[in-house]
Amino acid sequence: MGMNVACLDLEGVLVPEIWIAFSEASGIPELRRTTRDEPDYNKLMNWRLGILKENGLGLKEIQDTIAKIDPLPGAKEFLDQLRDATQTIIISDTFEQFAKPLMVKLGMPTLFCNTLEVAEDGTITGFKMRCDQSKLTTVKALQSCGFDTIATGDSFNDLAMIKASKAGFLFRSTDSIKADNPDLPAYDEYDDLLAAFKAAL
Repeated sequence: MGMNVACLDLEGVLVPEIWIAFSEASGIPELRRTTRDEPDYNKLMNWRLGILKENGLGLKEIQDTIAKIDPLPGAKEFLDQLRDATQTIIISDTFEQFAKPLMVKLGMPTLFCNTLEVAEDGTITGFKMRCDQSKLTTVKALQSCGFDTIATGDSFNDLAMIKASKAGFLFRSTDSIKADNPDLPAYDEYDDLLAAFKAAL
C-alpha cells in the first residue's frame, strides 16, 4: 500500500468563500468575484487590493468578518474522519492572515497557503505566493517524496492538482466546470466525498 496524502482545497470545500462573505459584510458587490469567475489568481488579487484601497479597507476589517465565519456544516466532522483515515493537507491560495481563525475552528489541520504583505496601518500592500501554480507544484513535490496524492476542490485553480493526483474529485463545483471535466467524479455531500477518498486509499 502506497503512502497517501489527501489534498483539499479550503474555500468552497470546507469553509465559505472568504471574499464573498467580506463582499456581503462590506456591501461591495464587486468583491464577490472568485477563482470560479477569474482563473488568473494574480489578476484577481491585484484587482481586489485595488478595491480595498479605494474603499479604505484593510486587514482588520477583513479579519473582523472572518472571525464570524464558521466552517461549512459538516466540514469539521468530514475532516476529522478523513484525518483519521490518512494524512491530510489543505492547499489553498488564501493567506495565513485570513485562514488562522478558520483553522482553529477546523481543529488546526495542516495548511499550505500564501502570505499577505501588510503595512503598519493595516493596509494590504501586496501578497506573496508561496510558489508558482501552488496547488499543482505542492502535489508534485509530495509525489516526488514518495506519496500518492488524492485531491479535491471546486474551482479552476484546483483542476491541475486534481488531475495530477492518483485520484481526484470535484466537490460542490459549478455546472460549467463539471461539464468541462466529465471524467472527474463530482460530489455535493461530505459523506459521498469521504467514501470516495476511502475507496481511493
